[in-house]
Amino acid sequence: MKIITSIFDLNKEIKDYKNIGFVPTMGGIHAGHISLIKASQNKKSKTIVSIFVNPAQFNKIKDFKNYPRNIKKDIVSLKKLKVDYLFLPKTKDIYKLKSKNFVLKKKDKILCAKFRKGHFEGVLKVMNILMSLIKSKDLFMGEKDYQQLFLIRKYLSKKHNVQINSCQTIRTRSKVALSTRNKLLNKKSLKKASDIAKFLHKIKLKSKSHSLIYLDLPNHKNELEKKFNIKIEYLEFRDNKTLKLNNFKNEFRLFIAYNIENIRLIDNF
Repeated sequence: MKIITSIFDLNKEIKDYKNIGFVPTMGGIHAGHISLIKASQNKKSKTIVSIFVNPAQFNKIKDFKNYPRNIKKDIVSLKKLKVDYLFLPKTKDIYKLKSKNFVLKKKDKILCAKFRKGHFEGVLKVMNILMSLIKSKDLFMGEKDYQQLFLIRKYLSKKHNVQINSCQTIRTRSKVALSTRNKLLNKKSLKKASDIAKFLHKIKLKSKSHSLIYLDLPNHKNELEKKFNIKIEYLEFRDNKTLKLNNFKNEFRLFIAYNIENIRLIDNF
C-alpha cells in the first residue's frame, strides 16, 4: 500500500488509472469500512481509501477534537486488506482549494440536516474537493449514514459523473450499527444502543405488514426516551428514494437520531 499525503503526489500517482474505486472515510477503520473496500476491490482494478476528519461537518469544536483517531492502527488494517493507496491529506491543503459552497434545498433540511446546521454543507464541500482530486468513476459508501449517501448522490454524482455504490449497514451481533463514534461509548451505553436497535428492528418488521404502526411512533419515541433515559431528535418513516415522509406505497426506512451520554448516534432500518 502506498501512502500519499500531498495533492501533488496524488495527481502524479493516479493520473494514468481509469479503473479506480474510491472509499472516503474519517478513519477508525471497522468492518463497515472493510465491506466498502472489498466491494471496490471486487469491481475495480485499484482502490484508494482516504482518511480525513473534516472540521466543517462538526457542529461543536469539542466533538471534532474528541472524534476517535488512531491512524497507526488504521494503516495496519488497510495494509492487511491490500489497499492500493491511502490518501491522508492535510486540512490546510484541502481547504486552500476552491470549492463551491453548497446550500441545501428546503426539502432536504430534514432528519440530521434539521438538527445539525451546516453539517451536510460541510460534507458536500469536502466531498466535492476529494472527488475532484481523485476523479474516480466509482464511489463506495455505506447505508448507515443514509442521508449523507442520499445527498452526495443528489448533489455530486452527476457533477462528477460518478456511480455511487451503496453497501448495507454492518452490525455487531448485538445489532448495533458499526460506527467510529461507538468507540466513545462505555459498555452500559453500548448495551442501551443494542436494546434500542433491537426494538426499532421489531417496529420496522411490524410496519411492513401493518402501516398503522406509523401512528404509534410518537408513543414509541416516548417509550424509548423513558426506558433508556435518552433524548431522541427524530424517529420517522421515510421513503427510500426521496426521503419524503412515507406513504407506505414504496420501499421505506425507519430513521432515528438520539443521544446517549452526550454521544449522538444515528441509525436506519
